[in-house]
Amino acid sequence: MSRKIEVVPYNILWQTLYEAEAQKITNALGSEVFGIHHIGSTAIPGIMAKPIIDIMVVVHNIMKISDYINAMIDLGYEPLGENGIPGRQFFIKNTEGIRTQHIHIYQVGHKEIQRHLQFRDYLRTHPADALVYSQLKEELAKTYRNDPQGYTNGKDEFVEKIDERAKKWKDN
Repeated sequence: MSRKIEVVPYNILWQTLYEAEAQKITNALGSEVFGIHHIGSTAIPGIMAKPIIDIMVVVHNIMKISDYINAMIDLGYEPLGENGIPGRQFFIKNTEGIRTQHIHIYQVGHKEIQRHLQFRDYLRTHPADALVYSQLKEELAKTYRNDPQGYTNGKDEFVEKIDERAKKWKDN
């Protein structure tokens, strides 16, 4: 069954939802947690987003996450392994049949950590680019309403461009 793609206006409650979930995850993973971050479009005020909270957990040792699978399941998460990104552990949570959270777990030093944070921070401080991204997401959601992969692929070129800008911006 394919998931329907829907983007909605920014919701100020997303930060509160992130904070509550981050606390539960931190409690479940304990001392293995090095850091935890709200990433993705729900972390960028003012832009359209799929109403799914993306949480990036940075851990000391990714190999130990297998010890915490049951704790994550107890929180309602489904483990999906690396799910296409080497060195990541990925979990999803559905609430009443609707996807509500994505958890991306990386070990300290993984290259995706900096990329995610730079992308988020760049768009938070560059509202013109954030607006273009928001409009692109809205258009893609209409075009690829029943095609999650098409929606994601449609964002790739823009995301790569912002990743490049964000890296240069961060280096300055």
